[in-house]
Amino acid sequence: NILITNEDVLKIADFGLARTFQIPMHTYTHEVVTLWYRAPEILLGEKHYTPAVDIWSVGCIFAELARGKVLFRGDSEIGQLFEIFKVLGTPMDAEGSWPGVSSLPDYRDAFPRWAGKSLVQVNPQLDGDAIDLLSRMLKYSPAERISAKEALQHPWFNDVRV
Repeated sequence: NILITNEDVLKIADFGLARTFQIPMHTYTHEVVTLWYRAPEILLGEKHYTPAVDIWSVGCIFAELARGKVLFRGDSEIGQLFEIFKVLGTPMDAEGSWPGVSSLPDYRDAFPRWAGKSLVQVNPQLDGDAIDLLSRMLKYSPAERISAKEALQHPWFNDVRV
């Protein structure tokens, strides 16, 4: 849960599904994060995930705040994946959109192939910096997703009190 005061102070609340991040990596459950904000690697059965899953969630919330509606509104795990694929395109190893995706436990070569859409088309109310930040938060590959520290240095935040 994210709370915002009248003075524009943002607070994070309700850590009921919070996990500690440790090295070496531990095996985690996939039943974390509200479905609409769940990262694709979790939906595809990854058991060793990183803080990049939280960046994905922030990207979904960022888009929702701008759009006034949920970006990926699935009603099941497979439905959620397909909503993501319809917007971002179906990820594949061969084209390089997500190297190693086919090795994830729940990935199927038989998934429908969507080409995806431009994030500008889906979020026309966002300016260029916002689209760039969103695209970096919604990278399929967790290793390529922007970190929280990098995100806070992004030009979109130049005029925002942090």
